[in-house]
Amino acid sequence: MTAIHSPLLASDAAHQVAPAVLLGYQQRWIDDESALKIAEKSRRIGLTWAESADDVLEAAREGGSNTFYIGPTQDMALEFIEACAMWARAYDYAASQIEEGLFDDGDKQIKSFKITFPATGRRVVALSSRPTNLRGKQGNIVIDEAAFHNDLGELLKAAMAMLLWGNKVRVISTHDGEANDFNELIEEIRAGKRKGSVHRITFREAVAEGLYRRVCIRRGIPWTADGEAKWVADAYAFYGDDAAEELDVVPSQGSGAYLPRSLIERCMDPALPIVTYRCTPEFTYRADWERAADTAQWCEANVLPLLKALDARLSKYYGSDFARSGDASVIVPGVEDAQLNVTAPFIVEMRNVPFAQQRQVLGYVVRGFGRFMAGAMDATGNGAEMAEWAAQQFGSTNVAEVKLSLEWYRQNMPRLKAAFEDGTLRLPRHANVLADLRAIKKTNGVARVPDDAREKGADGEMRHGDIAVALALLLFAIAEMEPVPLEFESLGARSTQGALTAFEGMSYRAQMTDSGWGGVSGGNDFGGFA
Repeated sequence: MTAIHSPLLASDAAHQVAPAVLLGYQQRWIDDESALKIAEKSRRIGLTWAESADDVLEAAREGGSNTFYIGPTQDMALEFIEACAMWARAYDYAASQIEEGLFDDGDKQIKSFKITFPATGRRVVALSSRPTNLRGKQGNIVIDEAAFHNDLGELLKAAMAMLLWGNKVRVISTHDGEANDFNELIEEIRAGKRKGSVHRITFREAVAEGLYRRVCIRRGIPWTADGEAKWVADAYAFYGDDAAEELDVVPSQGSGAYLPRSLIERCMDPALPIVTYRCTPEFTYRADWERAADTAQWCEANVLPLLKALDARLSKYYGSDFARSGDASVIVPGVEDAQLNVTAPFIVEMRNVPFAQQRQVLGYVVRGFGRFMAGAMDATGNGAEMAEWAAQQFGSTNVAEVKLSLEWYRQNMPRLKAAFEDGTLRLPRHANVLADLRAIKKTNGVARVPDDAREKGADGEMRHGDIAVALALLLFAIAEMEPVPLEFESLGARSTQGALTAFEGMSYRAQMTDSGWGGVSGGNDFGGFA
């Protein structure tokens, strides 16, 4: 359906080219073959119209399916079936006239509209309310303006039965509040608690893909950039304070703390530690070999015992939020057990640590894991260098270089919340962990750490939700990466010179030793464990 052309639409006056009937976002919607498909959308962008095009093709093809459309009003049902009749004529498919009928819905009857395709015997039926007797029917289900149905939860339960027989369910709507069942359905899919796909289409995105040009064609007026800008401005002026929800696809009442304290504390364990590596400003300008030696000794004293305590049989992951100064640079390891619970056995924080030594600490941790699977790293700004280095060292299939963005938070923070709600996380019990997670706020419908949410932690140093971001990256790595397990084996006893030479190919003064990060087995970059 991505190349439909129709004589129904005139040529684009600005380009003198007959455009594709369906705009890009409409085409992507139809091309998505997911069994359960959701669209959170702006008002009046023509997505239901595109859905009717697909439903006609499905009913008219050999081996196709019936479609049951359910809208909140009778007018919407009639508008949908009229669109289907228009598409049938455009495709030149034989179809019956629109038929009116009554659809039994328990103790009452609901007016329905349908068209039938004689060649296949399939039909498209449009209903004006929520029928409880969808159970037992066979066909695809389209639930339009889902947020405005009286009991979407029960309707979805009835619709889901269709999926067991190979049919499909399409849910389309603008938002009607954050607590609405429609928004909760989207959150469940994004959190991975329910299988399905989500399409998000804002008014400005639709305009960028040609919505106003299509309006010009239908109205028979020329397109101009100034005309488009005025049309968009007028739309926002018409909706006023409701524009965020109606046009920008932001559910209302969407601000405030994202994770309740009680939910976080339930997942905390006082036996799990946080270790912090702090460097003075003068440390940055010490000789390379001195910085490397000091960092290796810190790793051996503080990180090595924690690595040795890990179960080598279990899969290891990590998430890392980068900072060079001011905030903390954080590594949150994750160990996934047989029940798919995730424990952060410790957290590493680095304060004012030079870039080279941050790489050294990360290398020490990852090479000491045993059965390392995947990591995800903040690749925003200066973090890009650190993330790129990790991907080079451990493989681009094992390390995700994540550009943190509003859309990334929108897609991935529901997974973080779901992990707390399900109780599948264990984290260190520490005031800084709590503060960082409580720093996540729902702003304009998206959960993230606001840019201005800096505050002093329990140690008196500034924080910016660092652990929260690293934890979200950890869960992203577990859920989204498809890694190849990596094991790191030491070559055995070697000199300090050899270990340091391995560090970024630099030469250092040799200090021969057969202990510490000299002679090791089964270890990591700068030391390991015997």
